[in-house]
Amino acid sequence: KETSSPSLGKDRADTVIIGGGCVGVSLAYHLAKAGLKDVVLLEKSELTAGSTWHAAGLTTYFHPGINLKKIHAYSIKLYEKLEEETGQSVGFHQPGSIRIASTPTRVDEFKYQMTRAGWHPTEQYLITPEKVQELFPLLNMDKVLAGLYNPGDGHIDPYSLTMALAAGARKYGAQLNYPVQVTNLTSRSDGTWEVETPLGIIQAKRIVNTAGFWARDIGKMIGLQHPLIPVHHQYVVTSTIPEVKALKTELPVIRDLEGSYYLRQERDGLLFGPYESEEKMKLQESWVTNGVPPGFGKELFESDLDRIMEHIEAAMEMVPVLRKADIINTIAGPITYSPDILPMVGPHQGVRNYWVAIGFGYGIIHAGGIGKYLSDWILEGEPPFDLIEVDPNRYGKWTTTEYTAAKARESYGFNNIVGYPKEERFAGRPTERTSGLYDLLKSKCSMGFHAGWEQPHWFYKPGDETGYKPSFRRTNWFDPVGREYKQVMEKVGVIDLSPFGKFKVKGTDSVKLLDHLFANVVPKVGSTNISHMLTPRGKVYAELTVSQLYPGEFMLVTGSGSELHDLRWIEEKVTRGGYKVEIENMTDEMGVLSVAGPYARQVLQKLTNEDLSDASFKFLQCRHLKLSNIAVTAVRISYTGELGWELYHRKEDSVPLYSAIMEAGQKEGIDDFGTYALNTLRLEKGFRAWGAEMNCDTNPLEAGLEYFVKLNKAADFTGKQALKQIKEKGLKRRLVYLILETDNVDPEGNESVWHNGKARTIVIGNTTSGCFSYGAQQSLAFAYVPMELSKVGQKLEVELLGKNYPATIIQEPLVLTEPTRMRLQRKGEVPKI
Repeated sequence: KETSSPSLGKDRADTVIIGGGCVGVSLAYHLAKAGLKDVVLLEKSELTAGSTWHAAGLTTYFHPGINLKKIHAYSIKLYEKLEEETGQSVGFHQPGSIRIASTPTRVDEFKYQMTRAGWHPTEQYLITPEKVQELFPLLNMDKVLAGLYNPGDGHIDPYSLTMALAAGARKYGAQLNYPVQVTNLTSRSDGTWEVETPLGIIQAKRIVNTAGFWARDIGKMIGLQHPLIPVHHQYVVTSTIPEVKALKTELPVIRDLEGSYYLRQERDGLLFGPYESEEKMKLQESWVTNGVPPGFGKELFESDLDRIMEHIEAAMEMVPVLRKADIINTIAGPITYSPDILPMVGPHQGVRNYWVAIGFGYGIIHAGGIGKYLSDWILEGEPPFDLIEVDPNRYGKWTTTEYTAAKARESYGFNNIVGYPKEERFAGRPTERTSGLYDLLKSKCSMGFHAGWEQPHWFYKPGDETGYKPSFRRTNWFDPVGREYKQVMEKVGVIDLSPFGKFKVKGTDSVKLLDHLFANVVPKVGSTNISHMLTPRGKVYAELTVSQLYPGEFMLVTGSGSELHDLRWIEEKVTRGGYKVEIENMTDEMGVLSVAGPYARQVLQKLTNEDLSDASFKFLQCRHLKLSNIAVTAVRISYTGELGWELYHRKEDSVPLYSAIMEAGQKEGIDDFGTYALNTLRLEKGFRAWGAEMNCDTNPLEAGLEYFVKLNKAADFTGKQALKQIKEKGLKRRLVYLILETDNVDPEGNESVWHNGKARTIVIGNTTSGCFSYGAQQSLAFAYVPMELSKVGQKLEVELLGKNYPATIIQEPLVLTEPTRMRLQRKGEVPKI
């Protein structure tokens, strides 16, 4: 048992970590081990109080996300070595785990997950019912169709794990102080913090909130409303079961996905924990409104077996020996949920040097990997790999308490539902963050959720099968999206792009700032370009369109999911470099409509006296004009690659502007299109997307973005030196463009790419995005492959739903962009379309 030391020890620290659960202690361990001096952790009662001490301690390599697999894998590898390193036993069992498929759709899901695991080092196998039974002989096999098996999975004792990490942290020089409560936080003008406690004040360079279900209370001290809510999670432990006791080896953990529970061996009995439906599950909402009761630490909630009875029955059916077992213990404790179940990890926008690692629904498996990830980011100034899905800045003012509660219910209840491609979840929608056109369009289309916004995915016509019908194969949107594709290619279409993140940057140093931030040159007044912010290591942190509207005044536009992720990076550069600029986030005030297709000019010209001809309004120019007497900033650019304009305007003008455009385009047969068609159009043009073809895992050279990277410009932009070295050393892999011969299934990204080599067929790379090309009438994908296999004509295979389909690298793009076609026509050549 730990002895506590309620003292501060010092009044200055480099990093103060607030909260001594397994995540906070892991961060202290990793920072100290990496050599950071003056790491102080403050815990208000004792280590593991909160959610850690009562956790079921499951550890698994499996995660449907791509880079979260890396977090899981790092944690397991760390836990395997921890006892040897610290001398503390951790109670780590690794009997493997099996996810059970008992429906054909579930088998499809397993195949879908297998192609996403194929290009990762983690072991994962799709196994037969016979193999499942061999590994877990106590199962009732009536419903078992397949298993997804991860050797090396298992469970660990959370208390012992935390104590081992604490011993390691101390060994490397970190201070762990408790019971010491943080009572107030004050940010100073130089970006440092004053951390107030009953024992005095510590001045810190940065603070990290790892306070578990107290994280909201810590956030409130500095005016932040972290969208977190405690849920009641129960698990049940049985007495000795003779059939379990008789086994020679420990049973693997099973996850019965239709029954929605996990089950593992606990000594000679079994332990199982269900995730009940959103109607039955219980939130601790009073803690959100009134704060966590003072003194709550190692307490539990009242258990309620009635709430989980249907899951107990499902478990008894799947594992019949449970019927005879006695329940000796029911644990009902608080676990913190974020709206989407994923934690919030990293620096927070709008507050300097405030970091978070909060909202862990699965804190034990994430603790090791997140401790390392955050420690690397703090020490190196950039994340070691891309994890935008856990960026705390994915949430904003629109994540209200009501939204958080509705989403947490849904996320908890959906813990084991089938994970389809293009998944939509409907609780808590719409948020207060809707575009001006939402009410007008909501009944006409299938909406998708993007960072709080509702955005049309595809539109309905009479005879269509409407609504959300997810599938691993082509589904109800396939033909309608083809119709919208044709609309834009042959006539003219309108799309609502209001969810874009939109910033105004102006001031004496604005040109200097952007020259340092971006790898491209700064566009001239009245011009627009595509620019990338790189990390110091030369990875692609963001892609934005940059327009210089007036001398020294710029509009920056990014994707909806990157709004605060990008804004935080820019603000940090401004502060560090002391640039004299003002930045205004215009995202919520400004609407965006894009009009694209061969008749786009003809339609818009009817609404303005400005000359929109090619000679007068060239590609990548921007200007202010009036359309039907509505002020817009028009940029001649389109992600469709067709003739088009993006029209930025006041949100309250969205409906009149849209109505005027639709009215003006009657003769040309104008119509709506959604983001699914937009994605197909951009892929046919060979346009890259941030978050798919490029992110913090890729450099712009391997992503084929050389055109936008000006290594010879005078400014020493962030990442320039690293990029020069990358170029000198030569690339190991690069992005290629594939056509595939498939049947009723299309690639969408993150699938394994195989090569039939001399000895055997092996996985050599991965797709980044894909779709069906309505122009070529076959599937299309981008993929990363080794340089030696990247030539045009190279034959490869892409794995989709358990089958390898032939793929060929082709010259990109499949369809030339409209400006390129026009240029070729002027030269008298016949462009390919």
